[in-house]
Amino acid sequence: MNSFPRAAYAPLTPYSPDRRPVPVDLSDNTSRWGIHPGAWKVLTATDPEAVLRYPSVYADGLKAAVARRYGVPEDAVSTGCGSDDLLDSLFRAAAEPGGKVVYLPPTFSMVEIFARMNALHPTPVAMDGLGEASLPDPEQLVDMVGPNGLLYLCRPNNPTGAQAPRPWVEAVLDHAEATGTVTLIDEAYADYGGDSFLLEAAASRRIVVVRTLSKLYGLAGLRIGFAVGAPDVILELEKSRGPYKVNRVAEGAGIAALDDAEGWVAVTLAATLEARTLLEQGLQARGYRPLPSAANFVLVPVQDAAHITGHLRAHGVAVRPFPGLPEIGDTIRVSVGPAHEVDAFLTALPHQTHDS
Repeated sequence: MNSFPRAAYAPLTPYSPDRRPVPVDLSDNTSRWGIHPGAWKVLTATDPEAVLRYPSVYADGLKAAVARRYGVPEDAVSTGCGSDDLLDSLFRAAAEPGGKVVYLPPTFSMVEIFARMNALHPTPVAMDGLGEASLPDPEQLVDMVGPNGLLYLCRPNNPTGAQAPRPWVEAVLDHAEATGTVTLIDEAYADYGGDSFLLEAAASRRIVVVRTLSKLYGLAGLRIGFAVGAPDVILELEKSRGPYKVNRVAEGAGIAALDDAEGWVAVTLAATLEARTLLEQGLQARGYRPLPSAANFVLVPVQDAAHITGHLRAHGVAVRPFPGLPEIGDTIRVSVGPAHEVDAFLTALPHQTHDS
């Protein structure tokens, strides 16, 4: 007898963050510096024929732009409808049903969901505290995966902003190579962290890096992601991904943003990092202890995430609450915006009167 709904789906609920509009929305980690001007030029000059016809099957022009930007071979690149699409496809391509998806919580919330959707077992590995000293032994972490699963690392991590030290990640990858374990590195925020494993992924059958144009490039509404891995790995990923995942208009805008003829990306990155420092300093001046961040957001421990979030929204500012995070407790995640948005957030934020 066919079982509907699937048992694996029972714990899942539809994704439903509070997206009611407010004057200052710092809740989703997208760029607050506007759309890339080259991408905007492409969008405003779109030929209607680009909407009438199917896009290229595997977005080869976008692959070439990724290769130019990041110095990897074109056949080491896949593209998708946001990095979520590629994560979902990779889970199917790289792991057998019943295998484990091992990860370090707290991390990107869709990991558990994609694991269950693909008949895999989400397997969080508890950490004893925060910081580098709390990271598990690399070999023990890899060995937890087993023969049919994969290891997921988010670097910099969402929602904490932490960037695992490169030597630790290298030790993980060395053991993964030795044991034949697939490691998926989610680098959605790597532009802000200043470090990447893209080149290593292009040369390895056991490493895949996933990235997005939703953050630094300001193209979240177009849903453009890409993955880098060895060519034969990318082939398997594209079997799982299927055709026509990046629409024709989005591909053109993504190419323009990656080629960045205007030099906009470096300017925007510098402005974001400067604003992150201002945000951290402002939080500290109000009695908060934000976690160190290598991303375009800051995670802030608070006494009552729901109360703070509601208070801020009542004053026209949206942030993302994360109540009861492992080893941290209640927190809010605040996207980095330009100075006037940071000021609006800090003005609306109550002072912290004692430790949280």
